[in-house]
Amino acid sequence: MIILKLGGSVITKKEAEKPTIDITNLDRISKEIADSSFDKIIIVHGAGSFGHPFAKEYEIGSKIQDEDDFNHKKLGFSITQSWVKKLNTLVCDNLRENGVLAVSIQPSSFIITKNKRIYSCNLDLINEYLRYGFVPVIYGDVVVDLDENIKICVLSGDQIIKYFGENLKPTRVILGSDVDGIYTKDPKKYDDAELMNTVTSCEDLVAEGSLNVDVTGGMNGKLLELIELAELGVESEIINAGKEGLIKKALNHQTGIGTVIKKN
Repeated sequence: MIILKLGGSVITKKEAEKPTIDITNLDRISKEIADSSFDKIIIVHGAGSFGHPFAKEYEIGSKIQDEDDFNHKKLGFSITQSWVKKLNTLVCDNLRENGVLAVSIQPSSFIITKNKRIYSCNLDLINEYLRYGFVPVIYGDVVVDLDENIKICVLSGDQIIKYFGENLKPTRVILGSDVDGIYTKDPKKYDDAELMNTVTSCEDLVAEGSLNVDVTGGMNGKLLELIELAELGVESEIINAGKEGLIKKALNHQTGIGTVIKKN
């Protein structure tokens, strides 16, 4: 079984002023998935421009100040939930049009967090869909949180991958990002940034100077989740899903096309 993550920066135009899908990338990726060889696959996608602006505007997940603030955040929760669900519908429709038996699964309908980490999640339905030959498609969402100071929060696709990886024990995890992998520096800012072929620990990243404080989660957040997953024996690879053919190569078990995160 493979878990494939499609980053929001790949399937949406993340810097757009309003929710905008990148149909060129999405359609190509759907075709590559349909034309690949695998037994079972779970697809998890990010929210991109369909989720991040609203979650930021309404400060979902920050400490609740008073009743008015909570009502404000609840409005933002409803708006964000609606938009990410619309994105998921577009993703599933495109996958089906290209021959993938995609079924939508809404995280906020079966996942609850506590202090922003997954606390309750019943995977029975996921397993049944896989057994029947469907492709479950899950996504970053907003969910109920049991912490009384928060009550609602953002659940990232990266945390979903970590939880699914721990509990479903996939053969491999593939993260489709908008960069070729993990670099010694931010490749969008520094010309001398070098691609790291393998990462086995946070020490690797600190040694290369690539692990920095990132309050938004970003690539650092992804890496920390994947390093913890690697410690449990689940290997992953970050690849550039914006480049034609790489998703297909990864799903067909080719390696060395990005950065592999594995146990030392």
